Amino acid sequence: MFISIDEKAALWFMREFEKNKPINIRLFPQYAGFGEKNKGFSLAFSAEQPGNVGYTQELNGITFYVEGNDIWFFEDTETYLSFNDAIEEIQINYKETSAIQ
Repeated sequence: MFISIDEKAALWFMREFEKNKPINIRLFPQYAGFGEKNKGFSLAFSAEQPGNVGYTQELNGITFYVEGNDIWFFEDTETYLSFNDAIEEIQINYKETSAIQ
């Protein structure tokens, strides 16, 4: 499991959620759409306090986290969140990795 969030994406989260630092952003699978990684699921975000944290990463005063029961969505995957200047939105890319046996 690896999650990369670039600086421009972090700024987007601050603007989108209109919050002052510190901010907690939950990354979680949402049952909707076609989903690039898991059919029927897409990556969603919400500004909320962590409960049962399974993964955390801090960037510029923002804590990005995944709850323990949502880890399955990110397993064996590198997840990249970047800001796409052309559409002025977050872009998500996944790279599957092989599980270590």
